[in-house]
Amino acid sequence: MKAILDTFRSFLHRVLPAAWARRGALACVLWPVSVAFAALVRLRRGLYALGILQVWRAPVPVVVVGNITVGGSGKTPLLINLCQALRAAGFSPGVVSRGHGGAAQGVLAVAPGVSADLAGDEPVLIHRRTGCPVFVSRRRVQAAQALLERHPEVDVILADDGLQHLALGRDVEIVVMDARGVGNGFMLPAGPLRESVSRLVGVDAVVVNGRPATHPVSDETPCFAMSLVGAQFHNLADPGLVCGPQALQALPGALHAMAGIGHPARFFAHLRGLGLAVSEHPFPDHHAYRLEDLSFAQHGVLLMTEKDAVKCAPFAKPWMWVLRVDAVLEPDLTPKLVEWINGRKTA
Repeated sequence: MKAILDTFRSFLHRVLPAAWARRGALACVLWPVSVAFAALVRLRRGLYALGILQVWRAPVPVVVVGNITVGGSGKTPLLINLCQALRAAGFSPGVVSRGHGGAAQGVLAVAPGVSADLAGDEPVLIHRRTGCPVFVSRRRVQAAQALLERHPEVDVILADDGLQHLALGRDVEIVVMDARGVGNGFMLPAGPLRESVSRLVGVDAVVVNGRPATHPVSDETPCFAMSLVGAQFHNLADPGLVCGPQALQALPGALHAMAGIGHPARFFAHLRGLGLAVSEHPFPDHHAYRLEDLSFAQHGVLLMTEKDAVKCAPFAKPWMWVLRVDAVLEPDLTPKLVEWINGRKTA
């Protein structure tokens, strides 16, 4: 059964993103379903607006980092950047996450030794990179409540991918977009949109990772350009070993690259930008790796993202190398974010 589900997920991973790039035959066939989905989204937002569905307000400011499309746009590197920036500015941030790909039931506090299989790959990576307390739950309100109970020092909560989780009240909404823009402009499943493009009206900021083909952001919405930078690779079996692109090319065997992220092509393009010619091996987002999945690279060199590395660490091999990247924003988002947070604290 697992093999069948993995095959189906792989099929969807290959076919749907291609269909979402244009208004072709498959998108048109699925369009009536997307109309129904859009109606449900509007109904749900209306129920929250009328107070029929309740919104919980945290006693500290809540910053939501999310997107209106399906697939990785760079939310995790941005969230890591914001956590680090807020700590440098004197805040004590905490993070709540859905924990996609994790098997945890109820509320889970991410800690050293907690696996990505349990907590999800992104929460584990965020905790390792920032040191901030990270709590995971299918219901982010419960995660936020547990976070504040266990860590009373937390004075600002960042919600990972929580734009559509309306039960958690928010003070700041930051939307991340990438070079794919809004694709064909259709909502799921005919297109990549979780919500209508009109949802961008009223958000506090849009962070653009790359240059979108379509740019629906209004001039009134603050917009920040983000790039992911990094050229150092750490050995997964021995993290003390670090090398650059030229040293990797000198290693024996062929160079392979894998990526189980929302948009694997971005990682492969980054490697090409470093001058590396690699065999590309995309996997579905949040893929649960087994060592046999990577047998194609065992006689060569395998390059992977940090998100993949947290899942491959239990069977790390000397031929596995991890690229660490950092988000750089232009202009710097931190002063504006601090201003928004302080505005909530003094309101």
